[in-house]
Amino acid sequence: MNSPELASLEQERVPLSTLARTTQTTMAAALLFLSCVLPAAPRQQAASGPRGETIRATSVAVNVYAIVEGRHAQFIRDLKKDDFEISEDATPQKIEYFSQETNAALSLGVAIDTSISQGRLLATEKLAAKHFVRTVLQSQDQAFVMNFDADVNLLTDFTNEAGELGRAIDSAEINETGRSILQENEASPPGGTHLYDAVYLASNELMKTRFGRKVLVLVTDGEDQGSRIELQKSIESAEKADVIVYSIVVSDPELYSLLGATYHGDGHVRRLARETGGRAIRVKSIEQIGQAFENIARELRSQYLLGYSPSNVRHDGSFRRIHIKVRGHNYMVRARTGYYDRSDERTESKNLSQ
Repeated sequence: MNSPELASLEQERVPLSTLARTTQTTMAAALLFLSCVLPAAPRQQAASGPRGETIRATSVAVNVYAIVEGRHAQFIRDLKKDDFEISEDATPQKIEYFSQETNAALSLGVAIDTSISQGRLLATEKLAAKHFVRTVLQSQDQAFVMNFDADVNLLTDFTNEAGELGRAIDSAEINETGRSILQENEASPPGGTHLYDAVYLASNELMKTRFGRKVLVLVTDGEDQGSRIELQKSIESAEKADVIVYSIVVSDPELYSLLGATYHGDGHVRRLARETGGRAIRVKSIEQIGQAFENIARELRSQYLLGYSPSNVRHDGSFRRIHIKVRGHNYMVRARTGYYDRSDERTESKNLSQ
């Protein structure tokens, strides 16, 4: 992708909240027909104190959601605040608030690959995705659904209505033509899986201004073709929006062979998951898709929240690298690898009930 295209995407964005008033809005329009938006307003959130009173905090804080695994990848769920150590750019930080986030409000995105390569898998993926949404969402949670191929489509905006989410998932269809609905030149070659564009738009336009846990689940073979956003830029967009990215990676090798194409694997989505604190789950057979969704649901019920005010008070927009470990144990801690300082444009609320 050349630099003028990237500059255009960074400087001008269409707010999808205005595009999402009708279902199946094409997010590709946000990439091709861009208009200016106002800078995001500083964010402030109400938190409940020990007696249920509303507390508003304006100090900048960093929230890190973490999964801790012991031997044989079992979840460790009974740790306390003092069990953790956290550092930022190798400097120890004081953990100011802590909780187990099994019931914390969740903003969930489900993004389904509808490119030709997923044709024989889509029906099973949709059934599993609907069950996942029904079982994961609680009363305080909301979710949206999108699909991506040569276009990126928002099928339904944030809602807690299971029926609406189910209908949106059912409406996802394979793009048999392999062409964008905005593609005017019929002589242009068909094909496209705009995976990185989908992550960028989900993070930058749908998730960025929300609070609490933010999780994007991709159902894809992990291949990107034709995105205007590159992998690193999609990772940065997720990091800046505090989005945890999971991928259920399922491919149809026989179809790739019939198409004369080569499957390059899932290395890129694994990197996307690793950097944001999520996970890429490789599905070896179509029967394992439902189990992959259940694995993600279990993780979302096993998270810890660690919060701190960074000792580095410079507001320079730099990337700050985070490292977390558990004292006295050789546990694996999975969390985002860092964050971009946004102190000059946001305020965060602290959970003061610990």
